[in-house]
Amino acid sequence: NVPFTIRNYAYKDTLGRETITWIRAFEARRHRRFDAYMIYSEQRGRVVDYLGTHQHLAVDIELSVTENGGIRLRSGEQRFYEGPVAFTFPLALSGVAEVCEWFDDAQDCYGIEVNISNRRLGPLFGYRGTFQNEVIQVTEPDPDVLPRRIEKRE
Repeated sequence: NVPFTIRNYAYKDTLGRETITWIRAFEARRHRRFDAYMIYSEQRGRVVDYLGTHQHLAVDIELSVTENGGIRLRSGEQRFYEGPVAFTFPLALSGVAEVCEWFDDAQDCYGIEVNISNRRLGPLFGYRGTFQNEVIQVTEPDPDVLPRRIEKRE
């Protein structure tokens, strides 16, 4: 029972890559926001999700179709970047995310389920809910949703 919004924007970033943002805002006891910026990496041959406004973490994403016709995104290798520091983040110390989204014809709304778990510690975080979609045409994303730092690291 936590109200949330997801704002998505599709645009070309300053490096010329086609990008889609996923700006999630949760209105729990206090406002929480989770930003992600996805690109298709020719170099890696898959979608890469940059997490946070400074894109410190780059995560490979595996895409598949669910039994109900939705989309499943599952996180893979994770890389950390901060200035000259760059390393592959051990999955044993991190969470693996699985996100499923689908349209529910019976309820006339979208469904979402997010589960983040660690193979040793078990479930770490998750949520499930429904939402309505509203398409608003814009020429460019609002400045508050753009990352504060963009680097060509994949």
